[in-house]
Amino acid sequence: MDVPIEIKIDRELRRIVVTWTNGDERGLDASRLRRACMCAQCRRIRLSGGTVEAPAWIAIEGLQAMGYGVQIEFSDGHARGIYPWRYLSELSAEFA
Repeated sequence: MDVPIEIKIDRELRRIVVTWTNGDERGLDASRLRRACMCAQCRRIRLSGGTVEAPAWIAIEGLQAMGYGVQIEFSDGHARGIYPWRYLSELSAEFA
């Protein structure tokens, strides 16, 4: 499994920048990450056919490594979802 060697917040562009062990560096937009949240509430919304709302102004306020992934704190106060490394890698591949 690909694990990042660095994750940083790019506040100006409202995204995180992930550097993977293979040297790839990818940016992931805050609104895309918010819509892809893995918490139970957001997953329930998507499973019922809905869409997780993420306003254009949303930003990433903080990151907390959780061993198998990273917890992201958004400017709308949402900070429940943990993004497993594999899932984050899949999301970043979509933007490659």
